[in-house]
Amino acid sequence: MEAYCVVLTTAGTEEEAQRLAEGLVAGKLAACVQVLPVTSTYIWQGELHRDREWLLLIKTTAARYGDVEAFIREHHSYQVPEIVQLPIHRGLAAYLAWVEESVAQD
Repeated sequence: MEAYCVVLTTAGTEEEAQRLAEGLVAGKLAACVQVLPVTSTYIWQGELHRDREWLLLIKTTAARYGDVEAFIREHHSYQVPEIVQLPIHRGLAAYLAWVEESVAQD
């Protein structure tokens, strides 16, 4: 298993996205969270939707993934939020060391 990852989730409002981002970083679950506006097209409960959402790119370690998922599930307004883990196969060693230090458990 890779040691570092990016976790993706989306939020329905910019305010919710910022609240999630700040909670993840303040809780030392993520080293950095980027929030980007996106348009999502999907089918939910049999209906086609096209909505403005905010995509969160959450940089963390694979060891903290379970805690990140639990935080999102607890604090997210969606019934079934997107929570997807993407492994980081390679990266700048100094950056990955910073990620590790930023999410280190006391």
